[in-house]
Amino acid sequence: MSQEQVRIKAKDGYCWAWVFTPDGLGSWPSVIFYMDAFGIRPGMKQMAQHIADQGYVVLLPDLFYRYGAYGPLDPKEVLQGEFQAIVGPLMGSTDNHKAGEDTAALLAYPDSRPDVAGDKVGTVGFCMGGGMALTAAAFYPDRIAAAASFHGGNLATDLSISPHLQATRIKGEVYVAVADNDASYPPEMAKRFDAAMEAAGVNYASEFLRERRTAG
Repeated sequence: MSQEQVRIKAKDGYCWAWVFTPDGLGSWPSVIFYMDAFGIRPGMKQMAQHIADQGYVVLLPDLFYRYGAYGPLDPKEVLQGEFQAIVGPLMGSTDNHKAGEDTAALLAYPDSRPDVAGDKVGTVGFCMGGGMALTAAAFYPDRIAAAASFHGGNLATDLSISPHLQATRIKGEVYVAVADNDASYPPEMAKRFDAAMEAAGVNYASEFLRERRTAG
């Protein structure tokens, strides 16, 4: 396995990103991994490397690049303190659509690598990143072959950036892993999201995971 740090010119500035690859020589399909609200830290890098170990070149961008320097944050410490005061400004620097716009530059990066196979890309998002991964699939339907959201919240709201509003644009496969007792994605919201996917004819699957774990 290998890891490197790169700087990508995104929509509103330079975005630092980490690239993870499997062991050995070869070429592999690529995945963009959208982080959660605690940002880049060892736990996120471990998750990205786990995906890479399955046979992918994984790009983990710091989507808080508009905010500037921060952290790294320890989720356990943040959750015991003033969550909104600490994380709120970071989250306020991005959203689903901003991340979707940033994805144009993120897609260009694997295109430049000789160890990336093909031009189809997968997107994976954890928590905050779940909606971003799905939005990217809608913004770039001819590039995103599959999108997965793990414990993603606010996937079907009344906001204009709600991912379910983009369902008709998605061509790739979609997987949503739902956390049990998640206030940001209650059963009524899940039904609304499911209905949008089904109405749009998206190749889609969803399942509940009984435990919600925070990546440390």
